[in-house]
Amino acid sequence: METTPRKHRSWAEPYKIKMVEPIRTTTKAERLAAIEEAGYNTFLLRSKDVYIDLLTDSGTSAMSDHQWAGMMMGDEAYSGSENYFNLERNVQKYYGYPFVVPTHQGRGAEHLISRILIRPGDVVPGNMYFTTTRLHQELSGGTFVDVIIDEAHDPTSLHPFKGNVDLAKFQRVIDEHGAKKIPYITVGATVNMAGGQPISMANMRDVYEMAHKHGIRVILDATRAVENAWFIKVREGGYRDASVASILHEMCSYSDGATMSGKKDLLVNIGGFLAIRDQDVFDEARSMVVVYEGMHTYGGLAGRDMEAMARGIVEAVQDEHIHARIGQVEYLGELLRQENIPIVEPIGGHAIYLDAKRFFPHIPQDQFPAQMLAAQLYIENGIRSMERGIVSAGRNAETGENYYPKLELVRLTIPRRVYTQAHLDVVAETVVDLYEHRENIPGLQMVYEPKYLRFFQARFAPLS
Repeated sequence: METTPRKHRSWAEPYKIKMVEPIRTTTKAERLAAIEEAGYNTFLLRSKDVYIDLLTDSGTSAMSDHQWAGMMMGDEAYSGSENYFNLERNVQKYYGYPFVVPTHQGRGAEHLISRILIRPGDVVPGNMYFTTTRLHQELSGGTFVDVIIDEAHDPTSLHPFKGNVDLAKFQRVIDEHGAKKIPYITVGATVNMAGGQPISMANMRDVYEMAHKHGIRVILDATRAVENAWFIKVREGGYRDASVASILHEMCSYSDGATMSGKKDLLVNIGGFLAIRDQDVFDEARSMVVVYEGMHTYGGLAGRDMEAMARGIVEAVQDEHIHARIGQVEYLGELLRQENIPIVEPIGGHAIYLDAKRFFPHIPQDQFPAQMLAAQLYIENGIRSMERGIVSAGRNAETGENYYPKLELVRLTIPRRVYTQAHLDVVAETVVDLYEHRENIPGLQMVYEPKYLRFFQARFAPLS
C-alpha cells in the first residue's frame, strides 16, 4: 500500500532534557516593584524575579552531559594544566590558529589585543561597533570607525549579509589616516549590534586581501562565528554541501587572529581566548595575560572550565546542533512577523531584535524608547530582554555628546539548549499584547549614568 508523503515534517531539537531548573511567574504588582527598584534597567533585576530570561546568550547556555563529565576531569595545576592543552588542540583543529591564550571571557582577549597592537592616535575600522570592543580600543588610545555596509543600519533591508564590510569605506579610512595608523581591522561574525547579521565568505576574503595589501592585520571577533558559518552554508553559493566545521575553518583562515567569548558559541558559562598566528604577538600576549588574567596556561579559568570549553568547541560545529539553534531563533521571529511586529530582518543568528523606533514611534530617541520597551516586556509578563540603542551606544569620549545610532533595538536573546518552543510562544504572545497598547507608554529620563558601559548600570525613571 502506497502512502502520500508529507509535504512538511516538524523538526525537533537534537537533544533530550535530563535536568530541569524551576522558574516561577510573579504578579504584575511584584514586577512593577522590581523594575522600579532596578531603575527601569533590566540588567539590575534579580534573576529570581525573572520568568523567561532573554537578556543574553552569554554564559547562559545549557552544557551537555559530556561537558559536565569534563568538569569532573579538571586538572587544577597552577601551571601546565592538561585541560589547557586539550583546549589548545581543539582551537588549532577547528579554528586553525597555532597560538592560544586563554582568558576569563571575551573582553579579556579584547583587552590583550588592544593593549598590544593599538597606540595613541591609531584608528581601528570595523563592521559596526561592539560595546566592550570599542571601549578597549578607546582606552588604548584608538578611535573606532564604522565601515559596515549601509544596509546594516536599515532594519527593513533584506540583504542576506548585512555584516559585510564596505570595501570603499575601508579604503577611505586607509587613504585618510594612512595604513601605519591602522593596526588592524575588527571583523565581527556575526554582527551583534546589527541584529546578529552575518558576513559572507567572499567579503571576508576581500577584506583580508585588501588589508594585507596595505600591511594591516585582520582580527576576527569569533564569538558567534559558528552561527555565521551556518548562514554562509544556507545563503552563499558553493557552500550548501560543506560542513559548518569546514566553513568555520575557512572563515578563520582570512584573519590574523581572533578574540573569542566561549560563553556564546562554545556553550560554557565562563571562558574565552585570544588566538593568534604571529609568534611575537603571542609572546607579548602570553606575558600580559600573567599580569591581568592568570598564568598563560589558565588565563583566569579553572582547569575544569577550560575542559568544558574544549569539548564545547567540538559540539558547537555539529550541523544538527547549529541547525536547531538557529531554528529556534527563526521560530520566534516568524511568530512575530506573522503579527506584523517590527523586527530587524532578515532574522539573524542569536536573537530577535525588536525595532523600538517603529514599535514606539511617539517616543523620541533621547527618551530611550528601546530601554522603555525592554522594561515594559518585563512588566507585561516577566520577560527579560536587553536594550541595544542610544543607551548602549554611549557618549563621544571627546565631546560628551550622546551617540545617536540609526538602530534603536531591543534584543530578545535565546540561550542555547535552554528554552522550549512553548516558552517562545509565551514570549511572542507577550510582545503582541504589548504592541496592541503601545500608544499609552511614555519615554524615560536617565537619572544615573556610570562612567563606562552605561547600559549595564544606568538608572531611569518614566516621564509623566
